Amino acid sequence: MELLINQLDLNEHIEQFQSFFSREHSLYIEGDQELHFKYIKSLDKLEFKAPPKVSDFTNIKNHLKKHGVLNFEQIFEIVKVVRYFRYFKNRELDGIIGEWMSKFIIDVKFTEVEKYFTNDGKFEENLDETLFGLSARIQEHRNNMSGALKRMMSSSKLAGYLVDTQVHFINNEDCLLVRGGFNHVLKGAVVGRSTGGFFYVSPDSILKSKEQIRFIEQEREAIFYEYAKEFSAKLAELQPFINFIDKEFTKFDNYQARVLFAKSKNMQLVKSKNDSRIVLSGFVHPALHNAKPITVDFTKNILMITGVNAGGKTMLLKSILASAFMAKYIIPMKLDEHKSHIGSFKSVLAIIDDPQNVKNDISTFAGRMQEFSRIFSESKALVGVDEIELGTDSDEAAALFKVILDDLIKRGQKVVVTTHHKRLAALMADRDDVELMAAIYDEEQRKPTYEFMQGIIGKSYAFETASRYGINNAIVKEAKAVYGDNSEKLSLLIERGSQLERELKQKHKKVDDKLEELRLKELHIKETREKNLKELEEQKAALKRSYDVAISEAKSAAKAGDTKAIHRAMDKANKKLPPQKEELIKRHEKFKVGDSVKYHSQSGLIISMKGEKDATIEVDGMRVRVKTKHLKHTQIQKIKPKTDVKVQVEKKAGLKCDLHGMRADEACDELDKFISNALINGWDEIIIYHGIGTGKLSFAVKNFLIAHPSVKKFEDAPQHLGGFGAKIVTL
Repeated sequence: MELLINQLDLNEHIEQFQSFFSREHSLYIEGDQELHFKYIKSLDKLEFKAPPKVSDFTNIKNHLKKHGVLNFEQIFEIVKVVRYFRYFKNRELDGIIGEWMSKFIIDVKFTEVEKYFTNDGKFEENLDETLFGLSARIQEHRNNMSGALKRMMSSSKLAGYLVDTQVHFINNEDCLLVRGGFNHVLKGAVVGRSTGGFFYVSPDSILKSKEQIRFIEQEREAIFYEYAKEFSAKLAELQPFINFIDKEFTKFDNYQARVLFAKSKNMQLVKSKNDSRIVLSGFVHPALHNAKPITVDFTKNILMITGVNAGGKTMLLKSILASAFMAKYIIPMKLDEHKSHIGSFKSVLAIIDDPQNVKNDISTFAGRMQEFSRIFSESKALVGVDEIELGTDSDEAAALFKVILDDLIKRGQKVVVTTHHKRLAALMADRDDVELMAAIYDEEQRKPTYEFMQGIIGKSYAFETASRYGINNAIVKEAKAVYGDNSEKLSLLIERGSQLERELKQKHKKVDDKLEELRLKELHIKETREKNLKELEEQKAALKRSYDVAISEAKSAAKAGDTKAIHRAMDKANKKLPPQKEELIKRHEKFKVGDSVKYHSQSGLIISMKGEKDATIEVDGMRVRVKTKHLKHTQIQKIKPKTDVKVQVEKKAGLKCDLHGMRADEACDELDKFISNALINGWDEIIIYHGIGTGKLSFAVKNFLIAHPSVKKFEDAPQHLGGFGAKIVTL
């Protein structure tokens, strides 16, 4: 892997990425890659602080397993991890990150250990009275030592030997810096020499204080060791929890490093898909600065890159391989993630460097053949070969490499090559699974554009490149003559093809821009249509509510006790109906007396006219005065005859039927006619008066209503409408 990273110029990028880890990891995340990527994308939506640097837990877990005693530094490594997970847990996040953090349940025993450590890992001595007292005594002795040294420095005897007037701390000893010959005025031990030849001397007068400090330090260390034993014993009981947080922190560290690295460099997180397609849009190789973004469609088995020297062919090859490598390990990169697609490969292999050198004693071509033989043992790999013709005769190489490429494809490999072999490119160009791509040369400015065009074989522009880099024009001219007219014509044809392709590319761009404009217009029309439909639905809902209110008022009218109350309730219901809009299309129909017409859902006959706008029609025995604009001609000529029941119902407002004094069979016949007329007139609720009496008539009416197919339900009327002597019937 290190060799491949070096070949693809990804060293610096990978080093920067690895610096975001809290502890060292391999680039590959073990486990379900789809699930890992789901966690990474969820974490990418959050703002969070980076975890602290943490050492590996292997030695810590081994010590606990053997019931050993951990030092405070090892214990604090565990504390750092737990505190970081607690920070995330306390945020009470939603989604899979929140569910993950809810799994961390911190035992009280661990809290008893954690409280003894500050944020920077120092032991909280204030929690132990003995330690606090010992620290105070040490500070007292240090003050005594400092005072003694200051008194010495102010001594007139020693003043001539002092190099400076400050206390130095050398080899864990407080000392003074003095010149040679100090022995007769200062007794002490030399602990070091300065670069100027002076002596660092620790005076004997402070030895007593130093011994006291050492004694107290031993007491402190003994207390610290007891705490370490106590903490280690508690942590040994929590080994399953420590194993759990160690494993989970490894996963989290892999996730957070990718997220924070991507955010720091404004890069995208992309995972390889389960196929072999590679489509890059706006990709920038991390080793390049101010580079032109690469766009390439590599869906076929072979991509053959030709064209101008120093035009970026090798960098394009490295970019394709680098994108597949980074997607495989979910390493952030710069590209348009929505338009790009990177497949998955078992391995990524590169044949880029010249294998010839003094040490391996092998020719360039022989070394290339060794590398190709290694590739034949691989399967489902992405292979990149730079300058495939390197090191041998071009005609022989064209035939050889055509067969090699054919065999690699049969083995399931996907290959991208750069070449100047027009013969090899021509041999491969007729295959459906080969994609050609050429580096573009700017004829006017006589330099590469570092852009590429698919579908053509590019010219190498060797003569132009030689001139640009300082080769004498006379030499270049003579070389062209040696190259030959026919070869030059072939190059001109290639160049002309390239020019036509560039023009076609510009036309395609204009078409694409126009299509995008049309797409935006279509989107705007769609949004407007959806908005109108939404408004229409709202108006429908409002209309329905208005009709519901009107129907409710109509029912209230039906339950009224007299005709005037009915009319008043109906007028009130009519006012609650939404205003009717005039028909947009004016009809030019003429009507006359005797015409059969349709008024809303009912058919009738015109019996009189008042001008052209008003007419009186007869509908089911009733005369109604209407506007002619509400009428339509109909072919129905037959007029329905009036019935006695209808007349009676009309007199009683068409809503109630009085059966008082009738025999049971006579009442049932009357009730049957009344319900039929009520249905014709569109009433859905009526009232039947049968009285109480002996109960026979009430019983007959009840049985009749139960058996009638058009009766939905019925119930006794309220007290003010007859109580048990009447029935409210719903049709």
